Amino acid sequence: MKNTWSSKLSKAVLFFSVIPFFVSAQFSKTAEKLEKDEKYLYPVNPGRPGSLAGTMGELRSTHFHGGIDIRTNNMIGMPVLASKSGFISRINMSTSGYGNVIYIKHSDGNTTVYGHLEEFKGAHAKYVLNEQYRRQTSEIDLYFRDDEFMVQQGDTIGLSGNSGGSGGPHLHFEIRDSNNFTLDPILVGNFPELIDKLPPRTERIALRTLDADARINDRFGRFEFYAQRVGNNYIIANPILARGNIGVEILAKDNLALKSPFFGGVNYLEMRVDTALVFRQDIEKINIAETRSILTVMDFKTMREKGSKFYKLYIDDGNALPFYNNSPTSGKINVRQDKDSKVQIKLKDSNGNSSTLSFRFMPNAQTKQVNNLEAFASNITYSITENIMMVTTKPCKESNNKVSVFSNGNVFEIEPDYFNYNRSVYLIELRKIIPDSIAICGKSTVTNFNMAIPSGTEYNYYTDALEIQFPNSALYDTLYLSTKHVVQKTKSEYFTIGSPHVALHKSIMVSLKPTLSYSKEKNTAAYRVTGKNGFAYLGGEWKNDRFQFYTRDFGDFTILKDTIPPTINSIYVNHQSARFKIKDNLSGIKSFEASANGEWILMHYDYKTNMIWSERLDKSAPMKGNFELWVTDNAGNKAFYTQKIL
Repeated sequence: MKNTWSSKLSKAVLFFSVIPFFVSAQFSKTAEKLEKDEKYLYPVNPGRPGSLAGTMGELRSTHFHGGIDIRTNNMIGMPVLASKSGFISRINMSTSGYGNVIYIKHSDGNTTVYGHLEEFKGAHAKYVLNEQYRRQTSEIDLYFRDDEFMVQQGDTIGLSGNSGGSGGPHLHFEIRDSNNFTLDPILVGNFPELIDKLPPRTERIALRTLDADARINDRFGRFEFYAQRVGNNYIIANPILARGNIGVEILAKDNLALKSPFFGGVNYLEMRVDTALVFRQDIEKINIAETRSILTVMDFKTMREKGSKFYKLYIDDGNALPFYNNSPTSGKINVRQDKDSKVQIKLKDSNGNSSTLSFRFMPNAQTKQVNNLEAFASNITYSITENIMMVTTKPCKESNNKVSVFSNGNVFEIEPDYFNYNRSVYLIELRKIIPDSIAICGKSTVTNFNMAIPSGTEYNYYTDALEIQFPNSALYDTLYLSTKHVVQKTKSEYFTIGSPHVALHKSIMVSLKPTLSYSKEKNTAAYRVTGKNGFAYLGGEWKNDRFQFYTRDFGDFTILKDTIPPTINSIYVNHQSARFKIKDNLSGIKSFEASANGEWILMHYDYKTNMIWSERLDKSAPMKGNFELWVTDNAGNKAFYTQKIL
């Protein structure tokens, strides 16, 4: 297709020479010396007070934030300046990610990155537009040789905007080293425009039991506690009963300015137990290729359920990130039972502002009778934490409060690990038993657990209803896989694969064998269920009697047919420009193409606003004749609009 915003489509790449863009710039000695003497210039309104909406290393849903987000007062069109002299090494235009972005290489080996631009300014802007028309594509990825587009510090290279995956007008600014690692611009740039004297703040901590013998206030699981502010520091006033191995998590944010609704991440964390350092995190640079490993740094289930991003103050399984080289231990605390343990967490931002959170563990004698367990409404529920399945039931005198666990043709009678008259809790070690079903007092539940899938290796899983191929390192930890296939009376069927609360590092290949019959036309595709009546397009194709697709999320999947074309609503079409709103009801917009009087017209697209608009190559020549617009969705359905421009 000529125009596309689908990440699955290949982008055009232009190489002007055989020299890769990451090779050192070929400056003259005078220019090289001059540039090395330059300090980084704040790229928006230098010399005036600036403010940020995000910092490097901040936790995002699927990645670490790679740079700083410079506020533009919610305005589009502010001049963006080259932070240092150098040459433009790359320009990319996309409707996702950084949107319209410029990369400038400098003689010190670093590269500055300017993302979410509204438009480019300078000779490179005209060149990019010409290439878009020559190739007849809106998305384009261009690489340049060293002497193609030189810029001086302070040159206007573009205007700030909201393109790509931006959540509002701002400039995304990065400094990358020669290995393509992002560095902290606050530290490297040392911009006087950014004044920050506010320490990070703590909102909550969470404590997690890390083995079957561990307890927090007599219970197994994950529990959150609110912090109380005392001056610039924070405390949890009441002591917390604990035993066994405990993991600590913290919900903390870096205040960027007084009364600002924006905040950054906390890159520096230390935890001490009775003054002894047990954990340290230093996020000073980030490997762009490994940002998805963020899913091992924060509690994934809590992020998915509540949107809260807690830092783990312990190194979890599958976490191989280099932020813990100065940490003396993994951070997992084995709580002493002979005395209280004082825990202090120090938080520090990139400007050196710091605060602390303090709390205290008290010994927790092991007991089975727990008086403060709440009433339990269901008959049987279960959840998995690490290698432990926690089963909760209503107490049952008839069975002496034992549950029957069925596994691979065997039956095991298990007593509760703790209980009261409201509920009973059983902790099952999954490395020993993987339950097929659980029963007590005539009530039962089927777990649909099939087997344990090891991490760190390729693995193929087969059933009559589906096949799954796990590539090497797809999993962060051992997966206790559950699957289910349900055919509904509404003539639809759903395949459950794993839990959406478990993170995948790499995509897995899934092959479904449906029970219902489907048309094998291109408008049939796999979708992941995203909520009530919500579906995310995954695509895929038929392989004989099976439908094959890739996914990087567990959850519920189905096969749907999309026969409805996109909608096109005209805002205006005249001699100067054309603007439309385009939408699709299911599979999403894949491509679009416009022409005026038979000549191709460049169209830009913003999926956030569903807006599409034209940009002419020769702005002095008016559009005339028949204007035509084709819009195609991912299922192949096409919509057509035409209008005569008189």
